[in-house]
Amino acid sequence: MANSVWRVIPLLSASGAVQMAIDQWLLEQHLAGKIPPTLRFYTWAPAAISLGYHQRRYPDFWPHLSFGGIPVELVRRPSGGRAVLHQGDLTYAVVSSGFAGDRLKAYQNICEFLIEGWREMGLELHYGDAGRGYIHNPNCFGTATGADLVTPDGYKLIGSAQLRRGDAILQHGSMRLQPDFDLFYQVFGEQLIPVNLPLSEGGNDLIETVIDVLMAAACRCFAIDLKVQPLSDSEWLAISELLRSSSVTSR
Repeated sequence: MANSVWRVIPLLSASGAVQMAIDQWLLEQHLAGKIPPTLRFYTWAPAAISLGYHQRRYPDFWPHLSFGGIPVELVRRPSGGRAVLHQGDLTYAVVSSGFAGDRLKAYQNICEFLIEGWREMGLELHYGDAGRGYIHNPNCFGTATGADLVTPDGYKLIGSAQLRRGDAILQHGSMRLQPDFDLFYQVFGEQLIPVNLPLSEGGNDLIETVIDVLMAAACRCFAIDLKVQPLSDSEWLAISELLRSSSVTSR
């Protein structure tokens, strides 16, 4: 039997508002049966703080932060969870359906490609084990739940969030690759512990290596083939309309 074919959208750098609109639109289109399961990777420009859909409290100074002389964007995700700082990170998004089990089981089924890919790159990851107390920490990377992936020394490398609509799932998550320690401290008032990733590349080379390895891991874990298909002009138009009509930004 031939593998099913998923769409993969090439690496895209854009504002947080645009990225969240794309993820939301992909979920809606997949739920309507108009697009196949989709995998994509993206970065945030400018730096941004994304809030969980239900997260109403955050420090008053967050809307006034800047990084490199450019305001830090404050944006609301369509998924749950707590605030994530997006700077020097790579975000993955999976839009699919047919994952059996409860929410945590679906998380872990999807995360298998991340675990396998990072193992291939020389880093073992395991699931976090934070209790319910995590909800009192506004920083998503301050604690690690069963939906997060942590290094053997306790560094939370990947934090994920999920949104379900019927049988369709959007799961996206941030991989901290090259964070700015000063900005992280400004945002959360916490010192970020450095971690040495087992990769010699930096910058765009690092991102491209991670994407290549994770795409191959996704093919194995989900028993799929990937077809590269950038967003079309008509799709961009629909996403722009969604962005104008929705409230994805917080300021």
